[in-house]
Amino acid sequence: MAPTTRAASIWAAAHVFALVELCAVIAEHSGVVGACRLKRVCKATLQGAGEWLRTLPGLVVCGGCISRGPPVIFTRQVWRLDLGELRWERMPDLTCERAGHACCAVRRGVVVLGGHVVEQVGLEGTASVEVLGSGSSEAGETIFKALAPLSCGAIYSSAVVSIDEGESEQGQVLLIGGLVEDNNMASSAVRLVDLATGVCTAQASLLFPQGGGIENCVAGRLPDGRIVCAGTTRQSTAQGTAQVMEPPPHSSPSEASWQWRSLPNMSAVRWGGGGCVLSDGRFAVFGGMDASCNAISSSCEALTLDADGERWDVLSSMHEARHGCACAAMGGCVIVAGGVDSITAEVYEEGLGRWRQLPCSLPFDTELFRAGSAVI
Repeated sequence: MAPTTRAASIWAAAHVFALVELCAVIAEHSGVVGACRLKRVCKATLQGAGEWLRTLPGLVVCGGCISRGPPVIFTRQVWRLDLGELRWERMPDLTCERAGHACCAVRRGVVVLGGHVVEQVGLEGTASVEVLGSGSSEAGETIFKALAPLSCGAIYSSAVVSIDEGESEQGQVLLIGGLVEDNNMASSAVRLVDLATGVCTAQASLLFPQGGGIENCVAGRLPDGRIVCAGTTRQSTAQGTAQVMEPPPHSSPSEASWQWRSLPNMSAVRWGGGGCVLSDGRFAVFGGMDASCNAISSSCEALTLDADGERWDVLSSMHEARHGCACAAMGGCVIVAGGVDSITAEVYEEGLGRWRQLPCSLPFDTELFRAGSAVI
């Protein structure tokens, strides 16, 4: 090859490499949907946007109900949405079929707590816990394995938040609210769970004037460490309530001293909506069963806590009404999937404030709801 030709080839290769890097930067600032659109422009954008999308975590959906029957059918299947390819990939199965369980990411793995299982006598609550992590079997395979059961007993429809671990061998989570198996009553209990031992240590309980509980709660940890919980109270009339767990004023911000404080009620009364923390630090809820009209809702709203006050603001509605859907935030977007009578998925672009349908439905026939979801 002549020197001039070789130099031209090197320059061209460097130019393409720089263009790919530039496209990756553009993709990062375009969000998930923008990056997916960018992949269709040319070869350089395909490679650059793909590189950025592959750096993002994926939405993991595990277990859930795939038929209300009769008979009721749960699944143990676990799937992860690959954002780079926009397709669902099969992961190792849960140890048992379950639905209505709490689920979150801990130490780059997935932990599943409680829920309902199908027994010969019907549906039963469970206290079982399982975790997916690297080297989780003796052969070094990545599988779900059973951990010590919850010392508080069987519970389902709880919210869970991963917290900063101390010296715990498996990590710790905060288990919030839920329904108790013994009496099917909503609980206001909040428990710190040591995943290595299953020991549940009582924390400050959720606020509820009549001493009852909050049903179908969703929760998330804000960037400043505070924890928001939103749900529904059953009184003479149902209310969509919200509260925040935070350190008392002028107090040391230790977990032991934190207390719950009431926040403005949600604008809608939602049963079984999704919830997560947005990239701008707001806590958002999506869909659910609207108690005012007893219909599945597509409406969404977000809670702002700042110096200007505390308020719920309406967000754009989803394309599809969803109840019991999986939900997670990543890359400046929120992805929701499934729900009662649904296997579709859609994404909310935070920067543009709009929803778009995703071309990758969940790999089930008719519906998947009450599944666990996490981001890894």
